[in-house]
Amino acid sequence: MAETIDIQLKKGVLGLCVLALLARNESYAYEIASTLSDAIGMGEGTIYPLMRRMQTDGLVDTRLVESSSGPSRKYYRLTEAGHAALAAQAAEWRGFARSVDALLDAAPPEPQAAHTETQEG
Repeated sequence: MAETIDIQLKKGVLGLCVLALLARNESYAYEIASTLSDAIGMGEGTIYPLMRRMQTDGLVDTRLVESSSGPSRKYYRLTEAGHAALAAQAAEWRGFARSVDALLDAAPPEPQAAHTETQEG
């Protein structure tokens, strides 16, 4: 069950993470996917549909750049709407994370007996 929660959490913040990466500088989808794979373990297959949706929603613009090592690359950059979406989503995320942290900090510590049984078993 923890794995399902983990995957759902990652999918839920994927758009925010892409917006944050593109706020730093423009990039192409494979580079975005590689960065996200290293950072949060999300695979390449989830990026391409998200990038198309972000373009349709007007959050990113694209431009083609010739490549000396293969086909042209489609570079993505944030639009004004993309910057606004990043600001709004980042504020929501920070508030949500603070609330979750407060709940986790208030949780009682794990009982020592259960911890000891796990180590011995």
